Amino acid sequence: MKHEVYFETDKYDILSTELNRLLLFLNQLEELDIEKISIYGFTDDRGSDAYNERLSQQRADAIKAVIAENEFEESLITNVDGKGKILLRIIKESDVQKIRGLNRKVEIIVTPKIKEPEVVKTENKKPSTKDILKGDVKEGDKILIENLLFKTGYSYLLPESKKVLDEIAEVLVERKELYFTIEGHVCCTQGTRDALDRKTNKPNLSVARAKYVYDYLARKGVNPRRMRYMGMRRKFPLGGEAKYDRRVEIVINRIVPVD
Repeated sequence: MKHEVYFETDKYDILSTELNRLLLFLNQLEELDIEKISIYGFTDDRGSDAYNERLSQQRADAIKAVIAENEFEESLITNVDGKGKILLRIIKESDVQKIRGLNRKVEIIVTPKIKEPEVVKTENKKPSTKDILKGDVKEGDKILIENLLFKTGYSYLLPESKKVLDEIAEVLVERKELYFTIEGHVCCTQGTRDALDRKTNKPNLSVARAKYVYDYLARKGVNPRRMRYMGMRRKFPLGGEAKYDRRVEIVINRIVPVD
């Protein structure tokens, strides 16, 4: 899959229209098992070679930053190269400016993995989040909400995950003694930064996901006074597959006996 982002003369800032096109392209990649992402920056034929190489690299770096902020694993980005100028090929004299405009760009090339036959593994069944919350929990326990799947780059759940949250809400309505914090986590950003919420275009996706769960539980009858929510950015990666870092956890703060 290939996508091109176009830039103004001597600029490496991404225009809002081009950013929207890029985000639409990234949406198409959500269900794709990606082998690698290559990013190549270019300039038009004006300017010195040194200037064009620097500007083309800055353009490639700008695109890499957007991809990293949108929960794509940085290790998938194998090439981020400034290729310098594209020589002008004149077809008609009137086309010169248009051609130069099309040469001021970054090319994104996405290579998918070749699917191999799945190997079915038999594993010991782990207790569900619902079962854990029903059981003997204590203050300080951190409980991962299993199978809670968000749309990449957004704070709302995929339809199949709402049943999971419904079951958890049912338990938490009954267990009035539990006071807890909902912690949102994201994957794939640089360092400990938060990811970009594509709905609001703000870098607070971990907060938005935690608040989504908070609001959902409140609508289902869990007393808001028993809950808090926090965005943990990418401060606590698990060290495995990136998709597991895109998660929400419940931390038990207090257990207050109910008469």
